[in-house]
Amino acid sequence: MPGYSDRDRGRDRDRGYGGGPPRFGGNRGGGGGGGGGKFGNPGDRLRKKHWNLDELPKFEKNFYQQHPDVTRRSPQEVEQYRRTKIITVKGRDCPNPIAKFHEASFPSYVMDVINKMNWTDPTPIQAQGWPLALSGKDMVGIAQTGSGKTLSYLLPAIVHINHQPFLERGDGPICLVLAPTRELAQQVQQVAAEYGRASRLKTTCIYGGAPKGPQIRDLERGVEICIATPGRLIDFLEAGKTNLRRCTYLVLDEADRMLDMGFEPQIRKIVDQIRPDRQTLMWSATWPKEVRQLAEDFLKEYVQINVGALQLSANHNILQIVDVCNDGEKENKLIRLLEEIMSEKENKTIIFVETKRRCDDLTRRMRRDGWPAMGIHGDKSQQERDWVLNEFKYGKAPILIATDVASRGLGQYPP
Repeated sequence: MPGYSDRDRGRDRDRGYGGGPPRFGGNRGGGGGGGGGKFGNPGDRLRKKHWNLDELPKFEKNFYQQHPDVTRRSPQEVEQYRRTKIITVKGRDCPNPIAKFHEASFPSYVMDVINKMNWTDPTPIQAQGWPLALSGKDMVGIAQTGSGKTLSYLLPAIVHINHQPFLERGDGPICLVLAPTRELAQQVQQVAAEYGRASRLKTTCIYGGAPKGPQIRDLERGVEICIATPGRLIDFLEAGKTNLRRCTYLVLDEADRMLDMGFEPQIRKIVDQIRPDRQTLMWSATWPKEVRQLAEDFLKEYVQINVGALQLSANHNILQIVDVCNDGEKENKLIRLLEEIMSEKENKTIIFVETKRRCDDLTRRMRRDGWPAMGIHGDKSQQERDWVLNEFKYGKAPILIATDVASRGLGQYPP
């Protein structure tokens, strides 16, 4: 099994982005529009690539070295660990889980950042997912938000990238993360930038609803990691602003939600632009037949990791109240409901709202009326989100108002 190269030890020299012709050739110019519109459906102008693997540059994707502590564990100990952490595994040749961070055998530039966080142990999805991803296997992770899945695919991605040739002018990203929403893409981007900084990796976040210019400039300067929503990425691919010929590490995050939002045609168009011998990791909170079909189409001999109950259901210790009302009466009903809930000591309440503006407006109104409320949404900084969640966790602000997207980050420590 291959060891870590010299490039894993610091990567102090400047990364080579300039000079020389595009490695894969082709014209990176191109017209405007894209994404369909008057030209048809998104991706109509993209043609499925027919790959000849014999002509493609070879690349390495197996970087896992099993730690001696992991090797020494008996099959009974491994099974006991998985049972305790509610981890189930389906597929061939799945490596044993790790129990401590050092057992992942990450290079120093990754471990240095982990050590600064003062975390105790990996989350279950990281414990089983890191050995699997580092070994270069395709995988499906079924886990709820807050499980630590973001780092479970980003840290192996960083190791993967650092073993590939440097980007040259005209090269697209090596790692592509597809996400359903701008908010999730931005959250992933923050984590990717923080952990990629130690090895001088460049990242960008591509999503609709924002000016295209800065995003295009990032892509043209060269980024190793691109986190994107499908629609905006299709725009740039059709316009020739980027390409996926260098992409060897693909992540589909929240695949079930991307399908729910109707992104399946765009996802298929995008994946057609990526070489078939890539490493692919798919993440989903649920496992319906549509997600299973996507896995069968995109992944090869994959291992499925499930953390938690196989059949998702509501927590019966939580009282759920559904009250449908019109706009004119909903805030008054909310106040009456809160008075009832907060009459009991130590109760905590989370209120989900549709938009960031609604989150801010409702938080201000409730605080003005004397309610100990705080808000959280995708536009707030990571430091502010951490502080708000900590205040909520320890009951200092027992009312939390959140957008549905931000709600998926609740309890996400580590990411």
